[in-house]
Amino acid sequence: MSTEILDRFRPLFEPRGVIIAGASSHPGKFGFVAAHNLLSEGFAGEVFLTNRDGAEILGRKSLTTIDDVPNGAADLVFVCTPQKAVPDLLRTCAAKGVKAAFLTTAGYGELGEEGKRAEDDLVALCDELGMLLLGPNGQGVISTPAKMCAQIVAPFPPPGKIAIASQSGGFVQAFQNYAAKTGVGVSRAVSAGNCAATKIEDYLEYFAADPETAVSLIYVEGLDDGRTFYETVRRATSSKPLVVLKGGATSGGQRAAASHTGALATDDNVFDGMCRQAGMSRATSIEEAFEIAASFATHPIPRGRNVFVLTTAGGWGVVTADRITASRELDLMPIPEDLKAEFDKRLPPRWSRNNPADLAGSETRDTVVECLDLVAAHPDVDAVLLLGVGIQSNLAAMERSGNFYPDHGLERIVEFHERQDTRYAQTAMDLEKKHDKPVLIATELTDCQPENAGPRTLHDAGSLAYASSYRAVTALEHLYRYGQHRSRR
Repeated sequence: MSTEILDRFRPLFEPRGVIIAGASSHPGKFGFVAAHNLLSEGFAGEVFLTNRDGAEILGRKSLTTIDDVPNGAADLVFVCTPQKAVPDLLRTCAAKGVKAAFLTTAGYGELGEEGKRAEDDLVALCDELGMLLLGPNGQGVISTPAKMCAQIVAPFPPPGKIAIASQSGGFVQAFQNYAAKTGVGVSRAVSAGNCAATKIEDYLEYFAADPETAVSLIYVEGLDDGRTFYETVRRATSSKPLVVLKGGATSGGQRAAASHTGALATDDNVFDGMCRQAGMSRATSIEEAFEIAASFATHPIPRGRNVFVLTTAGGWGVVTADRITASRELDLMPIPEDLKAEFDKRLPPRWSRNNPADLAGSETRDTVVECLDLVAAHPDVDAVLLLGVGIQSNLAAMERSGNFYPDHGLERIVEFHERQDTRYAQTAMDLEKKHDKPVLIATELTDCQPENAGPRTLHDAGSLAYASSYRAVTALEHLYRYGQHRSRR
């Protein structure tokens, strides 16, 4: 089955060549944006631009007809033409060996009965031609392993392990923006549009088999067949985590969904129960959805419930302790006596002597690194949360921009502070790999000062820095819950 689904979607995500049908020389047209994005991001396959006037586009001479495309040179056609031109266009493409068609063209099922009839005719035509139909009314598809950016929006995200499928093109764009912001990259992404022929379930089957993907992230507004969706999700989560954001949870959202993609929204309570049974992680916001997916893409699954918090300031530890204690999935473990004894050797008597372990500003050059190593290595600890990374570089930024830099010894201490935060972040990533347990870093500087050496080190490595300990604990809950689901399966 995995080989079959990989072969089916290869023309979409790994095409030998792409035709931009309806390419334009006008920068304000979708046909220009699609050509620009595909050509500018380094796609290695052949690119054919078709324009009925034969206009020069981005320094390339366009073809006036698809008949001029060599047989078998393109697997995918990206359609930016009016609806009335689509049927003949697809027939010509099929004769040239094109196996998949992505339609940005609107005016189908989202417009009501007449549009739905046109959409049914489109599906029937593609079935007749043996062509994979994506959309219509979609914004595009990206495949970072192929350096393919065939979309009419921005950005092209960094490469990574998150695969995205969405019934809203805007959410694909938003998820890709979060990928660019955090440095946690994307493998594949597709704006599914009206899902006339290819459903969200089909993409999930592919993502579950795709070796470039570690976690699936989807946005849905409605489902044609709830049972089929459930069974697909259940199979997918047996091998990889899956995160969902659901629109149409209220009557107002359901009306908006119907006018947006023509989707029929499902009962929210039923959907929520299905998520739990199928092992799918449900998010409550777009930010949380991406952050959960990014957590699965960058952290191992904890083997148990025990969380240990290491902090350089007491207040952060207190609110984090409250959040973990309120959790149904996680435990704020008591500090093991052997770990407490090791900390006593390295810290002055004023440290908290508890979990959270508040170092109380007593750290020296190696204290944080040594204590973090001890915690991560301890067999009773299942997950670690490190708070306070970036404080030194925050001070360094103020000193670097002040009136006295670089004199009075400031240059040397600024460089030291920045090296330390870089070291803390790198140590957390190294220990996570060494011990195969999540070691999460949370700091508001992720949002407030993204160039800070702490969060920047994580960003550049494609790892996630959480903007608050609350969000880090939420991520741990999802990781633990999915791990328990896998264990039960």
